[in-house]
Amino acid sequence: MSISRGRGVEAAREIVLYGAKMAEKGFVAATDGNLSARLPGDEGFLTTPTGVPKGEISPESLSRISKDGAVLSGSPSSEWPMHMVIYNKRHDVGAVVHAHPPFATALACANVALDQPFLSEVVISLGKVPLVQFEIPSTDELAGRVAAAMSNCNGALLANHGAVTVGQDVRTAYFRMETLEQAARIFLYAKLLGGGKLLPEEAVSRLKELGKGYGLSPLPSQACSNCPVASGEDGIYLKRDDLQKMLADFARLAAKGQFR
Repeated sequence: MSISRGRGVEAAREIVLYGAKMAEKGFVAATDGNLSARLPGDEGFLTTPTGVPKGEISPESLSRISKDGAVLSGSPSSEWPMHMVIYNKRHDVGAVVHAHPPFATALACANVALDQPFLSEVVISLGKVPLVQFEIPSTDELAGRVAAAMSNCNGALLANHGAVTVGQDVRTAYFRMETLEQAARIFLYAKLLGGGKLLPEEAVSRLKELGKGYGLSPLPSQACSNCPVASGEDGIYLKRDDLQKMLADFARLAAKGQFR
């Protein structure tokens, strides 16, 4: 996969990072789920590969897609058509995240939408969360339904399937998935307590205004931002588990005197 420096490299890093977070949170199992990002200018898109667990993807394994949808490298996720139609319909969207978080997916399997204003954070960051009626996954029919449902919202439930969220970047789209899953959990708990009370109309209007300026605070400058890989040069990304194993191996060999 060949991409220019800067935003393209950052998008690849975010897909790897937040793909791993999806796996850690239990939002996906095995090879479930997919993430993608729009590259700047006419450089197209990056998306996760098919058949690879989200905790095992690497920048090199990502698939590159042209702005017209042609596969330039790699083997993209079978759900890529759903991502593509969202990008085509929503030029404000820079990233798409699809997952199967348990509480949100439970609502989707029960054919329950989160389209009523019962939680402030949902109104601000997601808006209404519609239920997209069932279509076979990875089909153009599902892609069309999702794009139509998400014309003016940032998340949707997919009946008998899972959930999808969007944002200006992968980080935003991922944290909207966290918000969606938390909202689904609270909604189900409220149901057990007799049902949640909806927010008054005036409050919803004010929250929607707040939502127009919604955004995550920028990440603080990190030391790794100046490393060769982040600048598009040769190098590798090292995950925490890999680093811990490397240090453990070093300590074991040092204890045997192999570095004297």
